[in-house]
Formats: sequence, C-alpha cells, structure tokens
Amino acid sequence: MQKIALIIPPSIFLLDERVFMPLGILKVAAVLEQAGYLVEILDLSGVKNFVDAVTDYVCVRNDIHYFGITSTTPQLPSATQIANAIRIIRKDAKIILGGPHITLVNTAYKKEIARKICGRAKIAMDQLKETFDILVAGDGEEAIFHAIKEGASKVIDADDINSPLFLTSEKLDTLPFPARHLLDWESYRYSIDGVQALSIIAQLGCPYNCGFCGGRQSPMLRRIRTRTSKKIIEEMTAMFMMTGRSGFMFYDDELNVNREMVAFMRDIIDKQTELQVNWRLRGFIKSELFNDEQAEVIYKAGFRWILVGFESGSPEILHVMNKKATVDENTRCMQIAKRHGLKVKALMSIGHPGENTETIEATKKWLLEVKPDDFDVSIITCYPGTHYYDQAIPIEKDGKSYWVYTCKTTNARLYQQQVDYTTTADYYKGDPEGGYTSYVHTDHLQPCELVEKRNSLERQIR
Repeated sequence: MQKIALIIPPSIFLLDERVFMPLGILKVAAVLEQAGYLVEILDLSGVKNFVDAVTDYVCVRNDIHYFGITSTTPQLPSATQIANAIRIIRKDAKIILGGPHITLVNTAYKKEIARKICGRAKIAMDQLKETFDILVAGDGEEAIFHAIKEGASKVIDADDINSPLFLTSEKLDTLPFPARHLLDWESYRYSIDGVQALSIIAQLGCPYNCGFCGGRQSPMLRRIRTRTSKKIIEEMTAMFMMTGRSGFMFYDDELNVNREMVAFMRDIIDKQTELQVNWRLRGFIKSELFNDEQAEVIYKAGFRWILVGFESGSPEILHVMNKKATVDENTRCMQIAKRHGLKVKALMSIGHPGENTETIEATKKWLLEVKPDDFDVSIITCYPGTHYYDQAIPIEKDGKSYWVYTCKTTNARLYQQQVDYTTTADYYKGDPEGGYTSYVHTDHLQPCELVEKRNSLERQIR
C-alpha cells in the first residue's frame, strides 16, 4: 500500500510554535487515509534542527515516494530547506508544495498573465517551480489525488470555482475530520480562560476586500463555504471525547459573516446542555456586523474572547485599506462586547498607504479610549494575492528600486521592498518587545520610523 509523508515546517518567526495545529494539512491527511493510503505526518513545529530531522527521516523511509509540504509565506524559507534536504538524499522523490503561499502566488501570477505583464509574481512562481516538483494551489482535499498520480501536472490549480477540485459547501460538509491523531496533539498548548483548547474550522472564506489581506483575490479564500452546524458539533463532540478538551478556537475569518451564526450558536448551546460540559470558545468577528443578539448568544455558547481586526483608529486609513467599518462602528462593537461580558483582542496594523504620525496617533488615542482587553500591533506585510502586492508597479526612488501601490481614491502610496520569500521571513511580526522589521514605507514614514512608531505604540498602550 502506498505511503505518503506530509510535512509541517517549523514557524521560527513565532514565539511559541506549539499552539495551533495546522488543520489544512491534517484535512488532506484525513482524505488520504479514508482512501486507503498510509499517511505519516512529520511535524517540525518547534524543532530547531529541523533539517537534520528531515535528513534522518528520509534516510530511513525508502518506501515513501511522495513528500507533501504545506507552507504559509513566512514558513517558505523552512519549506525550501526541507525540500532541498529531501532532494539531496532522494532524487527520485516527488516533492509537493501546498498551502497558503502557493495559493497566493498563483493568484497573483494569474493576474499578471491577464494583464500581460511579467512581474514579481512570475519570479516567485518560477522559484517555486524550480524547488518543488508539483504545486497545489487552492483546496488540497481533492487536488492531492491528482498530485500523486504519475505524470501529474506541474501546477494543479484547485483555486478556480469552475474546477471540480474546488470545494463547495456540500463537498466540505462530507469530508472526514482533520487527522489530529497523526501528530502529538497533547504537545500543542493552548487554553481559553484556563481551559485546554483545540482549533477548529467551521467555514472558509471572507467576502470582504481589504487591500492588505492575503487571499482577497483568491476564490478559495474569498468565497464563503460553510459546514452544517450538525457536522461542526459532531467534530467538537468527537474531539472532546477523544482528548477531554472542551475549549475550541474557531479559525474562521469572521464567524458573523455567516447569516446562520445565531442558529449555529444555539445548536452549540443545546449540545453543551446535553453533554453537561461548559465549552470555552474563541473566534474572529467582523465589527460592523456585530450586534447585541450575536453577543448574547455567543456568550451563552461559551465564547469569552473575540478577536476583531479593527486595524486602525484613523478614518483616513480605514478608507484607504477598504475596511468598510468606520471608527464609530468599531467603537460600537467594543461597547456591545463589554455589555455582554466578552473580552476583546484588538488586532491593529500600521504602515498602510498614506500612514503618518497623525494617523498612528489616532490609533493610539482610539485604543486608549475603548480599552480592549488585549491588542496586537503589526507592521503591514504585502503578501502575494493582496491588492497592495498585486496592484503595485515598479519604480525608482532616491536611486533605489521599489514596488509602489497607489490608492485609487486618495492617491496615498505604499512603497514595498522586493522580498525573496524563499529566504526571508523576518517581515512577519516579531518579538513584541521590539524585534520587528519593516519592508514597507510611506511618503511620510520610513521603515525604521514605522518600527519605532510600532514599538512606541506597544509600550504606551500596555
């Protein structure tokens, strides 16, 4: 029987890598197991000498021909090292890359083809084609079976709503639960208000079109696809019975973009009563859609924390990023949450087109006024598949080369340094104590000034 190894690269940019299990690759593992394949997971999260670990693993696994690697953009340097280590030992092996990075690059590359230009997305795609044998863009649950066929295409594009590989809501609901049993789930340490928790995905996609957000031009990440509440609650119950953990972090883009969210929460409440368990839940919501009915029902369902991408306290910056929510709507969201006993983590970002000292000061003022229970401030990264990346053009400025995105309504600009994603990951967040790097700047703030402003904001608010 054919064996397949699926590999989770380390995320060395994170302070703690053993928090959330990567469910995407575990869903792929589950469908392979269901089809009769023998699947092994090589989980390198938190492994410092991961190249040595890969080398040792491949040396003793001569019976494995296909190695599938998942990768976000910040994980790509590690994924590239893993692929190279496999290649040195097993030149006959087929190395498959799937996950968010190739999906975003493929989206940007298709945009370039449509515009008949040869830009940085093509450079990024060519790098991936050189390193990996097969690239899977979009949903992997059905595409994986095409990737492990003899003579598989170099690029398997499941990120197309007209492709039979694109998962509909109906298909999504029939899939087996992620194969958490294939890794050491007990080593993943996450809790919600002291209750041990697992991550879960109830729905896919976000219909909004924020300029900074990766995947807003990718059908896989933009089109909402939902599972039935029955199926989600079955998974919660199964995981509770298997692990004893009654906490769940919902890793959906925003729970309340689903019009059936209130009914779904009531089903969760009913199961809580039936099992005589107190769920502890956490998830993301969209601020301008939030209301008292939602707040009341999610609290009863077990939510104690919500995460909200408020992003900025400046009306100008919210407009530039096409956030759709206003400062007043964001404030109202905070008030609703506090009324119903929900704690809020405010997700903020700086470095958007036109960002200046005054707009960052507006963000500081807003945070001090609304007093979220926790917050996070990031410097913008321009990922492939975002408007900031895909709609940027190359320019020369002060003797240096940049890519620049210009907001169509305000002409505010964002300058971006070219990033080699196969080698560089330090653009992604960093140590909250000050270990940030900026690869963007505006007409008003240079990269070093954005880092200083971010660190100052962190110190003053905390």
